[in-house]
Amino acid sequence: MTMPGLPTTAVLTELYAWLLEHHGDTVDADRLPAIRTELERIGADGVPGAVVELGCYQGAMALWMRAVLDASGQQQRPVHVYDSFKGLPERGEKDPELFEPGFLKAEPEQVLALHDRWGRTPPVIHPGWFADTLPGQLPAQIAFAYLDGDYYDSIRTCLAACVPRVVPGGALIVDDYADLQANPKAWNGLPGVKAACEDYFNAPSPLEVLVGGGDLAFGRYIAPAPSARR
Repeated sequence: MTMPGLPTTAVLTELYAWLLEHHGDTVDADRLPAIRTELERIGADGVPGAVVELGCYQGAMALWMRAVLDASGQQQRPVHVYDSFKGLPERGEKDPELFEPGFLKAEPEQVLALHDRWGRTPPVIHPGWFADTLPGQLPAQIAFAYLDGDYYDSIRTCLAACVPRVVPGGALIVDDYADLQANPKAWNGLPGVKAACEDYFNAPSPLEVLVGGGDLAFGRYIAPAPSARR
C-alpha cells in the first residue's frame, strides 16, 4: 500500500478505495467526501479545536479523518474517538426494532491496528458509554464532531455534550439524520436520530441536510458566533 511519504493525493485516493472495499458497512462514497470537505474547510478557515467522533466502531472513519487532516496541513490537530466497545445499547421507545443489543461491537485494538496498517497516528480512544465518558473527557474546544450514535438517547447525549463546545465556525455532522422532505433519497432506518436533533434544538432544527449521490442521511450544524447562539 502507499506509505505516508508519497504524495498526499495518492495516499487519500488509495485509502478511499481501500476503505470502500474493506469497510463498506460503515463508510461509503458519499460519507467520505462529505467529511473531507468539512475537515479541509476548518483547516482553511483556521478554526481551532479538536476533531471528535462519537461512535467509531473499528475506526474506519477515524482513519479517514486522520489522513485528511494530515494531507491538509493539520497534522497537529488531535482526533478523539468515543465508543462503548460493547456494541449498541438497548433501543429506546423512539428507535426501531432493527438491531440487537451488542450489534457493532468492536475492540479498541482494532482501531489502533487500522491506523498502524496505514502508518497514521492513532486517535485518543475513550472507551465507555457516552453518558459516562463525554461529560469529563471531551476536549474543551471542538472544531469538528461526527455523531454516529444511531439511537435517540445516544444522539441527545452527544448533542448536549458537544454543541456547547463547538467553536464558532466549527461543524457537527449527525449521521443517519434523514429529512425526507429535503432529501427523499435519504435512508430513514433510524428515525430516532432526527427526533433527538429536533428535541434538542427545538424544531425546526438548524441542521442543514447534505445530499449525496446515493441515500446519504447527513445533517450539518455550523456553530454561530457566541451572540447568535440560542
